[in-house]
Amino acid sequence: MKLLNFILPIVLLSQGAFSAPDTDDPCAKIAGKSFSLPRDVQACYKSFPFNETIRQNVLTVVSRVFDFYTFEDFYTKLPDPFEGSTVKIRETIDRINKTEYSNDYHFMKDVYDFTLRMNDGHTRFLMSCYTAYQNMIPAPLISLWDAKRQEHGVFIAPNSVELVSLLGEAYYGYYDSIGFDWKRLAGAQVLAIEGADPYDYVDRVADWQTGNYLDHGVRVNSVFTSYRISGGQFSQRLGDLAGPVDISTADLTFKILFPTTTEPEDVTIPYYANMIGTAFKDKVTFWNGNCKADKSTNGIDLRPSNGTESNRRDRKRFGPEASIHDPSHMEAIALPEPYLPTAPTVVGTTDVIKSYVLPGNQTGVMYVSSFGGDYYSFQLGVAASMWSFQQAGVTQLLIDVSNNGGGYVCLGHFLHAWIAGLGDKGYAGFDSTNRANPLAQKIVSSAIDQNLDSSWLFYAGNNWAFTNGTRMYPWYNYMDPTINITVNGKDDKTSQRLHDVCDLSYIIDIPTEPTFNLSNVAIVSNGLCSSTCALFSTSMSEKHKTKIAVFGGKPGEEMEYRAMAGNQVMDWPDLDTEIKTTGLKSDPLAPPDLIVKANMRHNWRTAYGSSESSEPLAYVSARAAYRFPYTRETYNNPQNVWSFAASELFPSSE
Repeated sequence: MKLLNFILPIVLLSQGAFSAPDTDDPCAKIAGKSFSLPRDVQACYKSFPFNETIRQNVLTVVSRVFDFYTFEDFYTKLPDPFEGSTVKIRETIDRINKTEYSNDYHFMKDVYDFTLRMNDGHTRFLMSCYTAYQNMIPAPLISLWDAKRQEHGVFIAPNSVELVSLLGEAYYGYYDSIGFDWKRLAGAQVLAIEGADPYDYVDRVADWQTGNYLDHGVRVNSVFTSYRISGGQFSQRLGDLAGPVDISTADLTFKILFPTTTEPEDVTIPYYANMIGTAFKDKVTFWNGNCKADKSTNGIDLRPSNGTESNRRDRKRFGPEASIHDPSHMEAIALPEPYLPTAPTVVGTTDVIKSYVLPGNQTGVMYVSSFGGDYYSFQLGVAASMWSFQQAGVTQLLIDVSNNGGGYVCLGHFLHAWIAGLGDKGYAGFDSTNRANPLAQKIVSSAIDQNLDSSWLFYAGNNWAFTNGTRMYPWYNYMDPTINITVNGKDDKTSQRLHDVCDLSYIIDIPTEPTFNLSNVAIVSNGLCSSTCALFSTSMSEKHKTKIAVFGGKPGEEMEYRAMAGNQVMDWPDLDTEIKTTGLKSDPLAPPDLIVKANMRHNWRTAYGSSESSEPLAYVSARAAYRFPYTRETYNNPQNVWSFAASELFPSSE
């Protein structure tokens, strides 16, 4: 396959490049509206013609970023139970390069879907242009256990009236205007979707639309509605069926058994799409605001030039990050008030940590919704929460990591080290490696030649420590020699084994003894615990035998307690910055700048389960030993989940 490496002429991205007469502008029809019909959004999307120059630019970047992807060779044949996510990466890129497309939308969506169906939230092509809208129906789904009937079933969330009402009249007013009784849906049982068993249809969504998570069971839970923290407040996801960014579906037909009827009814529910991108007035401004590359799309050269100061101050960092990015999480709807915790928060609550003492004063709860946010506030929040729990006299600690998409790797290590009382003597992380492709080796060598340390680059040696805990020097080349590996019959090279140096960024001394008896510490989630969250949960389980319980999922199907357990993620602007700052942008192996507003992120560092292991932690199955279905009392009710979990996981709980 031949991929071109050139920059699109400026004229092709000018305002006239995709212009059309105002009388024939489908984007102008939906401009300025908060919500639009999916067919009208599609008409806008499809109005931009296919452009070969854009295809070659995008595929060149995507292909060359995959050179850095640590798991590429694994994807030729993923191990059980993840074999369903196997993708032939290079063959798929070649297919896309040869396919005829009728418009730019179909091309970009093909690239987007290809990486989405790898089910690795660390490695995805994310496009701003055609995820500017989120499709929504007033029927968020949830799988519930009915104790009276002694059976599981798929239901429209009983709190959907309260939830949908929070979207405002601009949304639900559309349904009122067409005479659709959306309030009647709340709590109804779904017997079929598009003629299929509801769990079978949920499987389809999980396999074709969800992405991000290797385990099918975790993806199923992503299809359903669930609670989370967004913007520092409790929120409720619609789920991947009720709130996808894919606007290709106009409506869904459900067979529904309403609470007040004995015979099921067929009900067709239309989608209504929410604008979540950049505001626009017409086709030209839609492209310029949502599709055209801007100053944040690509990386920068951090070195001073022409007498200017270094740009290092513009690149804030607190060490490595591991997180997923899911566009379908963008619509943040508040968790309706009746479902909010009633226990008072304790000192230590932050934007991403919500800490409580449950009634009875036996159990302290930390809902750790992310390992991101303010780096130092997180550390202070952990310390203050633990102090609050001690003052309250609690003897049990429950950590909730539902919908935790990851964040700073070192904050995951910090929480583990604090709970376990490791002080500064224990290492709470895992061995890791980078892929040692030829350009990566050149970056490390060039960094050494130019005296670029960790204040400049992620690739610099002093970002890491040897496996004995000794920090590497900035000029140490950890890719010389490389380590030869064979994966699925293919030869590849990695760096030497690395450890993180997180302790250098901690502002609080970690205690040398556990705050709680470690047998009285447990973790709960809905399985959507990704990246740094997956590393944290795994280390707690493997090193301290911590009980981990997962709520929800598909009845009768096994489920992992963690989602994607890679290690460190590199977004495209950061990789491009590494290349430019080491003076290698003109190297034949270097990707060009993206000319569209997009991001090709990838798993940049691999975690291993032990120092002896050659199998990435991501592909080691971690089935949840404790599984609980949601009920009408526990779904989207955090405090009820915590109280139930405490009674099951801590036998002494009242």
